[in-house]
Amino acid sequence: GLVLGVYSSEKDDGAAQFTSAGDAFDRLVSGKLRALLSLCGPSLKKGKTRIFHGLHQDFPSVVVVGLGKKNAGINEQENWNEGKENIRTAVAVGCRQIQDLEIPCVEVDPCGDAQAAAEGAVLGLHEYNELKQKKKPVVTPQLHGSAESEAWQKGVIYAEGQNLARYLMEAPANYITPIKFAEHIEQKLRSFSNVKVHIRPESWITTQEMGAFLSVAKGSAEPPIFLEIHYSGGANTNYSPLVFVGKGVTFDSGGISLKPSSGMDAMRADMGGAATVCSAIVTAAALNLPLNIIGLAPLCENMPSGKANKPGDVVRAKNGKTIQVDNTDAEGRLLLADALCYAHNFNPRAIVNAATLTGAMDVALGSAAAGVFTNSSWLWTHLYEAGILTGDRVWRMPLFEHYTKQVTDCPLADVSNIGKYSRAGGACTAAAFLKEFVTASHWAHLDIAGVMSNKDEVPYLRKGMAGRPTRTLVEFAARLSRDSHN
Repeated sequence: GLVLGVYSSEKDDGAAQFTSAGDAFDRLVSGKLRALLSLCGPSLKKGKTRIFHGLHQDFPSVVVVGLGKKNAGINEQENWNEGKENIRTAVAVGCRQIQDLEIPCVEVDPCGDAQAAAEGAVLGLHEYNELKQKKKPVVTPQLHGSAESEAWQKGVIYAEGQNLARYLMEAPANYITPIKFAEHIEQKLRSFSNVKVHIRPESWITTQEMGAFLSVAKGSAEPPIFLEIHYSGGANTNYSPLVFVGKGVTFDSGGISLKPSSGMDAMRADMGGAATVCSAIVTAAALNLPLNIIGLAPLCENMPSGKANKPGDVVRAKNGKTIQVDNTDAEGRLLLADALCYAHNFNPRAIVNAATLTGAMDVALGSAAAGVFTNSSWLWTHLYEAGILTGDRVWRMPLFEHYTKQVTDCPLADVSNIGKYSRAGGACTAAAFLKEFVTASHWAHLDIAGVMSNKDEVPYLRKGMAGRPTRTLVEFAARLSRDSHN
């Protein structure tokens, strides 16, 4: 199969405006493609397709996809590069049509941006069907022509990184337990000589005095794991690393503050923070990014049992602060509190944590963007610009003292794990809680609860767990590595 792009006609004559690959193919078939397109009526709208059979022996099926306006660039209102998003969407739609025809291989028009085209193809075809007997046919996308092979390969690596996060988040919680999560990431990183993976057991977590993390883990029969990854891509292994921290609750029942049963199965993806940061490091290693990254993922389940945290219990975090657990379903911040304390051991250049932390974040922004709470404008600028490029956007949220007062005004301990006006500004009070465990001057917390899954909002992702914002984290790390070189 072959996927070719065509731009929206800027003139009223409706003549198709092909990409250079489309033009070349049309010449190869003596103008038949253009002729057939004009017979089909008005010009193709963005993301819409026409399919033609029998035009050329090498490509029995050709899908032509609408790319929208030719010179669409950065859309200031939308905070993304519209041209890149149009390509991702168009290519994904075209590749799925080839898959529906059960054709095993598809060549893809680079459409002027081979990286975006590769991302669209590889993200658009991904589906979790490991446990089904009936599977969709596997389609292998490859670049049509050879002009932009390096950019195409980069796009494939970016998309495969996000697909790894999607795989981990989508898999059932009895398949991705804390230890199985850690082993899966270790296996992905085994071939890289500049990566060390430490799978820390419960005994190690205890010696580290991570009392907040352990208090969540003790409710489950599954033992907790602290996954620690060291990627040494920098010219000097002593350079201060970027530290990624990810919330790794492989299933979240809510604990004693039990969640409603409706939709609880989706809480197998409550380790989305760990999935995205670990996948971002796998991707950084595959790209050989020239910087040092450390990944930290506290992994456990949050279950209701005779040993579980009870509302009102007080636990002690690694930095000595006591925490009143007023709601056992606000558990992610307890894991992160200890992991953030530990992150400071590495003299970090910056700490970025990701977590499916609050339903309040989903209420605030929905699935349009991940919320970013940060004490550093420098960090924010890099994250924001990365999101414009990837189309997987971020939006800055407030870290006001106003919210800190709501978690530190606590009757029994130094800090409460929920704000005293429980429903008001829930994502903001959660961020204020985390700030109590951070002394680094460059720290950002990404609340990714709203972007955890995809219904139909991102057209180049199928329905299911989204693996967002893995590509934005990778692009952010790439920008940081260029920054350190300048």
